[in-house]
Amino acid sequence: MSGTLSAVDLIERLLGVDVSALSDADKTLPVVDPAVRAMIPDVRMAGPAFTVLAEDDHLPVMTALAEAEPGDVLVIATNGGTRAVFGELFATEARRRGLAGIVADGFCRDLRGLRQIGLPVYARGTTPRSGTSVSRAARGATVVCGASVSRAARGATVVCGGVEVSAGDIVFGDDDGLLTAPADRIAAALETAELIARSERAILAAQARGESVHDLTNHDEHVAALDRGESSALAFRVDA
Repeated sequence: MSGTLSAVDLIERLLGVDVSALSDADKTLPVVDPAVRAMIPDVRMAGPAFTVLAEDDHLPVMTALAEAEPGDVLVIATNGGTRAVFGELFATEARRRGLAGIVADGFCRDLRGLRQIGLPVYARGTTPRSGTSVSRAARGATVVCGASVSRAARGATVVCGGVEVSAGDIVFGDDDGLLTAPADRIAAALETAELIARSERAILAAQARGESVHDLTNHDEHVAALDRGESSALAFRVDA
């Protein structure tokens, strides 16, 4: 964590901006494969990752639910599995325990129930086929989806949607998708993201009054500079 920003303050401030604003603030922040998407609409979540590997087996997820702390985001790597590793029962338990959400680089089920629970959940899709419940648990390994791993790991470094996620990394998601990185990288981009968010709100308010987005940015000067072969950047022209 950079500066004096606490974990609680970081999460609270993140929830006040969109994932797109944070991504614009630092375009190098890792974005999860958009195929891992929100299963229910109008969601937003942020929290430290609690990682687990569950290869077509939901027992590691059940164990992880018992160990995760309130506010955590459960991040499940499945090693390319094709069966559901969580559904209504596990999402209900996650909600009961105060988790911020669930992210699976794989599949879930019970979509109707998930909608009713309202917990932010992300997955590659749904399937009625559930996994087994026989995996043993291992700690401390680095787990990459696609690698040959014989045991389930929790609290390990995993790869979820093409992005390496370590326990404690911040996971930030809304309807646009997921971004995850160590807390200090997120914190470093936060102030700029908040400025972007304020500027966009000011532009929307001006548009509601009938003003053009072109007049609210340096569009004309920016295009002219590019046409002259000069360096330029599109910028807001509003009081944020």
